[in-house]
Amino acid sequence: MKTIRWGILGAGRIARKFATDLKLVEDAGLIAIGSRSQQSADDFSAEFPVKYRHDSYEALAQNPEVDVIYIATPHVLHYENTLLCLAHNKAVLCEKPFAMNVRQANEMIATAKAKKLFLMEALWTKFQPHFLKMQEMIGQGMLGDVRSVLVNFGFIPQAPVPKRIFDPALGGGTLLDIGIYNVFMALNVLGKPDHIDAVMTPAPTGVDEMCAVTFRYNNGALAQLFSSFTANLATDADIGGTGGRIRLTSRFYETSSGVEYFPGRVNTREVVPLAKETGFGYQYEARHVNDCLRKGLAESPVMSFADTLLMMETLDKIREIAGIRYPAD
Repeated sequence: MKTIRWGILGAGRIARKFATDLKLVEDAGLIAIGSRSQQSADDFSAEFPVKYRHDSYEALAQNPEVDVIYIATPHVLHYENTLLCLAHNKAVLCEKPFAMNVRQANEMIATAKAKKLFLMEALWTKFQPHFLKMQEMIGQGMLGDVRSVLVNFGFIPQAPVPKRIFDPALGGGTLLDIGIYNVFMALNVLGKPDHIDAVMTPAPTGVDEMCAVTFRYNNGALAQLFSSFTANLATDADIGGTGGRIRLTSRFYETSSGVEYFPGRVNTREVVPLAKETGFGYQYEARHVNDCLRKGLAESPVMSFADTLLMMETLDKIREIAGIRYPAD
């Protein structure tokens, strides 16, 4: 079988994590890195030897040997980086958030559709074993009717604080960086909310350093979502229904999370066994992309364009209500 040849656009921390996990994907090979400087590309290659070390994003996009590109740049660059890769007929896996707003997302998706190229948002949690187990349990009726989703995600950034955390020009603030996982969880469990309430506490730069969001549903269900850069929170997710409760333990968004089940009204806790691998957890989404490419798909059946657009529309609405603004708007 032909190896799917990957390139990574951006040579930062998340690019290195993805490159580490790509080694666990049997039919994948990392052959190229694209950075904004030759030094950065060379430094990356010293850790992850690649055939091509490009000193620009465009050079990577133009490389005829690359089949698919993982975009690992800051939020505000996803739109232009994706369009660049699509312009050179490359399949794209774009890190979350997919774009800065739904206008950008629509253009990215329309371009991919017009060129019949694969494009997917890299929301890695959706492909991880603990999340799939949670979905399976809900689907089997183990919670009855789901009535509540409670999610918190918070940490105090440690020095040196990355510039992107609080810089509005880089899409800073909790909502797009970590609150997106809270929104993702609620949308996947309860679907599109009928009503949204949102408030935020601004950082000195104007972005949200805390954000509290409530989704209300006409059937009475509620989701309460809280993100913070001013407190270290438990960072777990609690899904409750008429027949039981599931708790995704600390770091609910990554593979270190466990699944706990509380049946009925009792407080008996059952730890649900999970089959886990080594690595950070990016290999699951990479395998899915490879599978889609081998099948000739231009859209993922798991992380669909509709999923991405619902996420972007919801984030835009939260920002409008809470008063979170970015230059990209």
